[in-house]
Amino acid sequence: MALIEVNFISKSLLRTVTFNAILPVDKIPFEGQDIAIKPPFKTLYLLHGGYGNYTDYVSGTRIQRWAEERNLAVIMPSGGNDFYTDKEDRMEYYGTYVGQELVEFTRTLFPLSHKREDTFIAGLSMGGYGALINGLKYSDTFGCIGAFSAGIILEDYLNDTPIVWPSTFYERMLGKKERIVGSDRDYCFLLDELQRNNKQIPHLYMAIGTEDFLYERNQEYCRFLKERNVEFTYEEGEGAHEWDFWDKYLKRFLDWLPLDMAEAGLNSGNIGDV
Repeated sequence: MALIEVNFISKSLLRTVTFNAILPVDKIPFEGQDIAIKPPFKTLYLLHGGYGNYTDYVSGTRIQRWAEERNLAVIMPSGGNDFYTDKEDRMEYYGTYVGQELVEFTRTLFPLSHKREDTFIAGLSMGGYGALINGLKYSDTFGCIGAFSAGIILEDYLNDTPIVWPSTFYERMLGKKERIVGSDRDYCFLLDELQRNNKQIPHLYMAIGTEDFLYERNQEYCRFLKERNVEFTYEEGEGAHEWDFWDKYLKRFLDWLPLDMAEAGLNSGNIGDV
């Protein structure tokens, strides 16, 4: 499993940005083992949460092992604390970056599939919010969306009951309240727009811990999806807003994705029978 750090100049953010990429291109077979590496690869764009960066999933989960077992490419960008939204006043377009530019750039750089059904986006907390809004906005690109402990926080901001951060933080990250409803920051509006235009909605997977402070808000969004007759997968389990939960449910999400299990090759954690 190749782990690659990439730096490039982003047109959407007007600066050099960094992402980690996992590519299943370096498997060493055991004697008598036939390992087929067949690009182009199905690809997961995986978004970190608040205070995180492009290294989070490598250090916090077993994503390298699981990606190798599934011949899955994984792209992990940095998003600051900006909720992966476009900010025209600051000329920083995080939504455009993860939903369009990063996809185009990585497809040029690596042997990735260009098919919608092979391209997925997911994230945790702030990244879960980013995966929802950009997965819906760029529904022609992404066939599946995964949201773990998703930052379903717009209602709290709009109703002056913000959680975790003060209202000034939400305004800086999400914009003025009067500009949110009916915009590309609004996860309900984006889904309604797809239905109004008879467009295909990406397959949705949501997971939340029963002790997570975002538990009620995630359940409310699930009720919204049911009201719209949207098919989706929802899972909950014991856990809070923490890596132990995300590590477990990231694997469950990968099991849910349309991926083919592949044979693991020789590596430091798999040296065969001794």
